[in-house]
Amino acid sequence: MIDHEAHLKQIFESQRKLSNEISELTNVLNIKREQYTKMQGIVEYLTANGIKPEEPEEPEQPEFSQGAPQ
Repeated sequence: MIDHEAHLKQIFESQRKLSNEISELTNVLNIKREQYTKMQGIVEYLTANGIKPEEPEEPEQPEFSQGAPQ
């Protein structure tokens, strides 16, 4: 027979671990969002004061491949 109590304990433990991971990822996301906002403020400040890059650079777009490599 299946030990349902042990199975339920394993599920609760997995759920707890996932909850912790989500919290950690949320914290990292908030830190990155804050850094991005600060950098955007610096860019706006510098460009408002007439400082421009020699050549406007487009932000790099990450390349994601779909499916199996060809």
